[in-house]
Amino acid sequence: MTSSHIQDPCLPEGPDLAYDMNTTAECFEQLAEWVKIYPDIFALKPDKRKDMTLFVNHPDYIKHILVCDNDRYQKGVGFERVKMLLGNGIIVSDGPFWRKQRRMIQPAFGKDVIAKLVDQVKHANLQLFEKWHELAKQEAIINITDVTNELALEIILLALFSDDLDSVFARAGGNPFSILTDNSARDLQLAVKFRGLTKLVGEVIEQRRQECAERTDFLSVFMDARDKDTGEPMSDKELIDEVMTLIVAGSETSATTLNWMWYSLSQHPEVEARLHQEVDEASYDHVPGFENIMELAYTRQVTEEVLRLYPPVWLFTRKAIKEDKLGDYDVLPGTDIFIAPYFLHRHADYWQAPEKFNPERFTPEAIKQRHKFAFIPFSAGPRRCIGDFFGIVEAQIHFGLMARHFRMEHIEDNPIELAPEVNLRTRHPINMRILPRT
Repeated sequence: MTSSHIQDPCLPEGPDLAYDMNTTAECFEQLAEWVKIYPDIFALKPDKRKDMTLFVNHPDYIKHILVCDNDRYQKGVGFERVKMLLGNGIIVSDGPFWRKQRRMIQPAFGKDVIAKLVDQVKHANLQLFEKWHELAKQEAIINITDVTNELALEIILLALFSDDLDSVFARAGGNPFSILTDNSARDLQLAVKFRGLTKLVGEVIEQRRQECAERTDFLSVFMDARDKDTGEPMSDKELIDEVMTLIVAGSETSATTLNWMWYSLSQHPEVEARLHQEVDEASYDHVPGFENIMELAYTRQVTEEVLRLYPPVWLFTRKAIKEDKLGDYDVLPGTDIFIAPYFLHRHADYWQAPEKFNPERFTPEAIKQRHKFAFIPFSAGPRRCIGDFFGIVEAQIHFGLMARHFRMEHIEDNPIELAPEVNLRTRHPINMRILPRT
């Protein structure tokens, strides 16, 4: 890390309190107060950490950090806990290694591959449809939080392992990855258990090599990838770390979005009615395919409005590795940068009536008129979430099928409260009465 030559840096104003930000409910509440006073940027003295913190909430500054001068920054604080869970996959890796891995797995998330993987998404949703068909006849109450957790996990496992998933379950005597949905804590105990599953993933990789089996899934694309400079494939450890990363990141962000989306539809009957009209008038017979997603434009708008209000990753970090400027302000090497999509997506300078649920914000015309970096649910720039398109398609297919046949009525038993930890979950499960649509 370079040292600074700035003798008297120009820093933004900020609170007097020395404070270390983290993905905790207490930090979330504190940030909510500070953002009212300093809506664009503020400086914060460290408490137990050694470096100054900048909280950045202006789209121009965010564009500068994540895109224009991204080489002046690297992954920031808070990734140590994530690394215990995920290994050195692309969410936590940095520098030349990250660039190599990103290039190698990028093809797996191209539209041509996702078009083929839609069959896995459809399969999981059709299985759930059969269960919901029976439950709707009884107007049963379902825990939509648990259901969306399990569905999203099943989808990403199918997309990764396809035909080999049954053999994984057979070896483990059930779904070994359900530890992610059975327990919401993301602590050391879970990390140890989850990393223990790497052996199973390694066995699948080895079996595929021996059988030379053709598969249409993420793992096959990862295994076929070659480094453009050396021609070498990923090592087993690199493959396993990317698989473990995708299982966690691919399931938890989608589950959070689907959970909030069912709740939001139940609270906004006019939005629900328009989404129903769209799925009813679409040309597919029962479940949409990849070729139908353009017909589900309003469903995508609803998904994006959910991502605006409830971005799955509500807070993330960078660390300055070189001197820089944000407007008039100096950024010293070592500075911890915090960016919170949750608060950026409610910035009154860029969003009219920001607390209102309004999918019209995401019409093509509205998007053109808005600052491009006022909406970053998947981050931005080279480190933008690689699976963002897959996640949107997943939501379109789910609602394209389910909203044709069912609607959900919120049961007001648990309060709707945010749980702002690594992901922006609901603190309590959301229970819904499932009703057949007539």
